[in-house]
Amino acid sequence: MQSTISRPQTETLQLRGHLNAANASELQNQLQTAVSKSANSILLIDMAQVESLDSAGLMALVSALSLAKTLDRQLSLCGVSASVRIIFELTQLDRAFKMYPSQVAFFASMN
Repeated sequence: MQSTISRPQTETLQLRGHLNAANASELQNQLQTAVSKSANSILLIDMAQVESLDSAGLMALVSALSLAKTLDRQLSLCGVSASVRIIFELTQLDRAFKMYPSQVAFFASMN
C-alpha cells in the first residue's frame, strides 16, 4: 500500500492502488503513525499510483491532515490524478490540502 522515502526535513509516503473502505482503517493508522512519529516536519503523500479514492480513503487523509496541523507539521499531496482530484474538488478539500503536480514540483517549491 505504501513505501517511504526520507529527505532532509521531508518524509514521502508513496501510496498505491485503491484507497477505499476495505483498507481505510489501515491507511489511517499508517498515516497517523507517519505524521506523529516522523522526525521530519513535512510529510509529502505521493498519490501518483493511486487508482481510486472513496469517502473512507478521503477521510483517512483528512484525519492525517488534522493531526499534522495539531502537531504543527505540514502535510502535502502530489501526483494526484485528474480522476482522484475531482473528488477533492467536489468536496472542496482541494482548498484544505496543498497539492503539487509531482514530487519534483514540490521540492522545487521549497527552494
